[in-house]
Amino acid sequence: MKMYFKYGYSAFSGMLDQLVCQAWFDGRLCLGRRFTYPELTGNNEHIGLVGKNLTSVYDNASPTYIQDLKKYCQRNKKDNMPRNIDLYHPMPGPLPIFIKMMFAWYKSDPEHVDLTTVTIADIVALDADVQTIASAVTAGFLPKIKVYLDLTSGIQ
Repeated sequence: MKMYFKYGYSAFSGMLDQLVCQAWFDGRLCLGRRFTYPELTGNNEHIGLVGKNLTSVYDNASPTYIQDLKKYCQRNKKDNMPRNIDLYHPMPGPLPIFIKMMFAWYKSDPEHVDLTTVTIADIVALDADVQTIASAVTAGFLPKIKVYLDLTSGIQ
């Protein structure tokens, strides 16, 4: 349903009690609908298991590996920030970059990699390219940056 506001408000975006409002066309149109909770599927459960497992792998990684990941994030922010001001967005931190790298590794070898159960010992045993940040950038799992060959701390 189309919504109209008083006192000079043109649109509202967000949730209020059981009403969800959406602003469209730069605030010229506001649509409202009743809130309904989405149906959870098996994919939701699978993604939750993957997220929990990858977070525990990240938490158990060596501190020098995490430090290299933080350095990569800072350099990525400098090298890959969009030049157009309209396209600016917050650059991801270390954990989202780690998860992105692990999903790219999974896509390169889905037969041997199971992200719901992978551990640091599995990464070392498979001699994966995600053992160091430099090898992950070289393998194409992370976006290229100018200086990355010094990020060679192991995950274990």
